[in-house]
Amino acid sequence: MTSTAKTIVISGGTDGMGRALAATYLDRGDTVVVIGRDAAKAATLPGAHVIPADLSLVSENRRIVEEINARHPAVDALVLCARYFRSSRFVTAEGVEGVFALEYLSRFILSHGLTAPGVIVNVSGPGVPMGRIHWDDLMLEHGYEGVAAQMQAGRANDLLAVAYAARQATGPTRYVLINPGPVATSFAGEYDPPTAAHVATLKRHGRPVGEGIEPIIARIDAPPAAPLTAFARFAPINLDDSAFDPHAATRLHDLTHHLLASLEN
Repeated sequence: MTSTAKTIVISGGTDGMGRALAATYLDRGDTVVVIGRDAAKAATLPGAHVIPADLSLVSENRRIVEEINARHPAVDALVLCARYFRSSRFVTAEGVEGVFALEYLSRFILSHGLTAPGVIVNVSGPGVPMGRIHWDDLMLEHGYEGVAAQMQAGRANDLLAVAYAARQATGPTRYVLINPGPVATSFAGEYDPPTAAHVATLKRHGRPVGEGIEPIIARIDAPPAAPLTAFARFAPINLDDSAFDPHAATRLHDLTHHLLASLEN
């Protein structure tokens, strides 16, 4: 048990790396809040505070924010792990493209909604060169492709972090982007045959999950001093890269607010 118990909130905490992180901190005696769809898997994490939710829905994320802020007003770490690959385009009941909804909008709402967590660790793919925002087609209605959706979500998280840090620079929260590299995790998703074959190779050759979560644990246990940092495992990523362009970050931040406001009507 740690000398000072922490409160850790993990989205996507019922499977893969999120689950391994939850188990690690439960073993230490910390308070762990797990958010995920699979209640049966969550039930196998004894001691976890489980919030069943569909994180692809904006309304569910808002409900989660209210519940956590009411029950756990002092959160030491928010860890954003939820992902689900889709080879075929899927639109949520709220009319949002599924990958964008789960892997970006959920992380945006949780990041901005929780009351001043000590550190936010966004497990994504910071700085990946092929990631780009489809400014004229955020919902990827034209020529959807699963990898493109995933790459857009990754770049959106880069920009989310930049905009968050710019607005919260004097606040207590440290924002950390982490690319854990190839990890033999569950790779939850709906895959076409070529992508499924690639995923099978990643599972064979990726790092074990226990090793994959080590850089995440390091940033939870000792958050960096700077408002924003990014890492490829333990190696710092240069934030001067175009992936972290502040003008694009502001543009996406404003577009996101407009989108979320439209979903309220």
